[in-house]
Amino acid sequence: MPETHEILIVGAGLSGLSTAHFLHTSAPDLDILILEQDGRPGGAVRSFKENGYLAEWGPHGFLDNNPASRALLSETGLDRIAQKAPLGNFVRYVCHGGKLVQLPQKPQALLATPLLSPLGKLRLLGDLFKKPRSAEQSVGQWAAYRFGAEILPLVDAAITGTFAGDYERISIDAVMPGVRALEKEAGSVLKGLLRKKKGAQGATLPAMTSFPQGMEQLITTLAAGPNIHYHSPVRAVTHQGEAWELHTETGTYRAATVILALPVNRALALLASHAPPVPAIPTARIATVALGFTDKAQVPFGFGYLAPEREKRFAMGALFSTHMFPGRAPQGRVLMEGLVGGRRHPERLELDDEELVSRIYDDLRQLIHLPEPPCFHRVLRGDSGIPQLEMGYPALLAWKDAMEQRLEGLHLCGFGWEGIGMNDMMKTAKTVAERILHRVGGKRQQPEVKPVYF
Repeated sequence: MPETHEILIVGAGLSGLSTAHFLHTSAPDLDILILEQDGRPGGAVRSFKENGYLAEWGPHGFLDNNPASRALLSETGLDRIAQKAPLGNFVRYVCHGGKLVQLPQKPQALLATPLLSPLGKLRLLGDLFKKPRSAEQSVGQWAAYRFGAEILPLVDAAITGTFAGDYERISIDAVMPGVRALEKEAGSVLKGLLRKKKGAQGATLPAMTSFPQGMEQLITTLAAGPNIHYHSPVRAVTHQGEAWELHTETGTYRAATVILALPVNRALALLASHAPPVPAIPTARIATVALGFTDKAQVPFGFGYLAPEREKRFAMGALFSTHMFPGRAPQGRVLMEGLVGGRRHPERLELDDEELVSRIYDDLRQLIHLPEPPCFHRVLRGDSGIPQLEMGYPALLAWKDAMEQRLEGLHLCGFGWEGIGMNDMMKTAKTVAERILHRVGGKRQQPEVKPVYF
């Protein structure tokens, strides 16, 4: 006989744990079971600790400008210990001409930046006279058409920093649907932003958020509450009458409501028998190379830097970890985390650890004064690939919406379904929880305009 529950969640990553949290907060008596294939929760969110160093296998933080994530932190008490690194106080750099150049985060700073020529700066205003193109475009095609080709290295840096992706493959309609809607409604991006600014209150830049024990502290806090069965990979999903059944190697579980809180490709594989097959989407894997130095290293103050592809660097960029949050390295030491691989250079992940450390160090010391080699190093090779929201992704979201409308009791969320950021996942988790609690159909919300913070 199947084991019966009110709600079954597949996946104890951030999406599954957040959905369970929001459901339980509003309805504490709900019978919820989470099935997780691994022996630990968190998925891609995982912290590394050794010899006083604290680094991350996956995401290094999230911005505090999302209502869902703020609610989650408040309800768990994590808001009282959260570490904040305000973007308004920290410098971000881009590699430009073999040097680190500060990124302009405010429109007026564009006038002084050496990242664009005077003609390139003037070309940004060409957006005011460019009619929107309705067809789906890559981020690169869209940005060059609206703002000129000189902006592309900055666009490249933004896409590299967010997706480890290729801006000529990533879909603008997928990653910035709010900006696209604004562009189409107002006739240009700048016109739309000016209209929004007139009706908006003075906004401050958000802050990057982490925790004293790293990002995994969020996961361990969320995982302390729900009922989780570990080492329980779901092999098949079937629909029996008004109930769903999940089949694992050790048993079968039944519920009227099932939430697949999984990365896109794993969810597609489980749903293959319920709809015509949908191709898997590309993913990009990266390795994080944690390097500890003595305080003789002259690491510039700020979050870190990103390197556009045209700079031909080995590393996609690096995080200046000890500047961002306290407790990331022992006293008298500094920690940087170099990032390598991504959509463009997966072959670099085939190098052994010693070669990766050597290549990253050589790359960094050409940009930063590092008089001594690292006194600590570890290569963190995560198992999770970053979903790439490339051309055709909006059609995949339409397929998802149709599936949720047609198959009652089925809900999809997880890494890559509505974005790849932690805020994206917590926001979608809250939406799914509210939809279940109020029995509302899965109608897509209006896309929001998301600023780009590099």
